Amino acid sequence: MRWRRDGPTKGAASDHLVREVAQGAANLDIVRAVDVIDQLIANNAAFTARHGRRHVDIHPSRRLAIVTCMDSRLDIFAALGLKEGEAHILRNAGGVVTDDVVRSLAISQRRLGTTAIMLIHHTDCGMQHVTDDGFRAELQDSVGMAPAFAIESFADVDADVRQSIMRVRRSVFIAHRDGVRGFVYDPDSGHLREVLNPTAP
Repeated sequence: MRWRRDGPTKGAASDHLVREVAQGAANLDIVRAVDVIDQLIANNAAFTARHGRRHVDIHPSRRLAIVTCMDSRLDIFAALGLKEGEAHILRNAGGVVTDDVVRSLAISQRRLGTTAIMLIHHTDCGMQHVTDDGFRAELQDSVGMAPAFAIESFADVDADVRQSIMRVRRSVFIAHRDGVRGFVYDPDSGHLREVLNPTAP
């Protein structure tokens, strides 16, 4: 802040006010997030009362692992008619196959008995509205360092599904990879379509 003998300059005072307003808004967002979490805790209390005591086997009964996007519009269990305990659901931004997804798939197959892999991207994905360089620069400007992780943005959803299929097929850590299939889900209609004829391994 720029100071004179009689106090901060007008510009400095204005900058300070902007920072205070921004901090106040951030604090309000935190309060709202806490309120939401408190509501969910209350929801869980009601759920627990209805749930009762029962045990579901840790091994997915359909021997299926699904990799999909974190998008809040995708209710995978409802869209596919799945029930509790039938499949593993792995989610991240874009539903892309990253090293961590490969890690989870390897554990899913080698320790928990899954064999089938279903990849589900979707239309109007947030990762289609950013670029790797742009978001990396945004993080660099915000925190002073570039991220070590890949951003994994994409423009063509079908092409990205095919890329994810190839990453699964080429991973030696995934035991059952030849039968992997990829799909695109439309959140507006609920329709799922298969991405056919991916490039051969």
